[in-house]
Amino acid sequence: MVKIKKAGTKSWVTFTLPKEIGSSVELSGEWSGWEREPMRKKKSGEFYLRRKLPNRQSYEFGYCIDGTTWYYEESLELVASPFDSYNALLVL
Repeated sequence: MVKIKKAGTKSWVTFTLPKEIGSSVELSGEWSGWEREPMRKKKSGEFYLRRKLPNRQSYEFGYCIDGTTWYYEESLELVASPFDSYNALLVL
């Protein structure tokens, strides 16, 4: 799940996945040159990561589950990746 809170020219974007998704999750997107960022665990076991990103931009991103499986955000528009899979499209 993605939550967006706009604040002026930037937005705080919170990425959240359920604990059942796997034992570890990394977030990877265009804003970081596709470098993987480990998501943190809440006390509830959910995974989350919060990023401050510029508005009026769009970013492709995805999640890497347990270091092997690519997972995309189902609530957002999907775009084809060059790796025969899909990325989610975040539009701010």
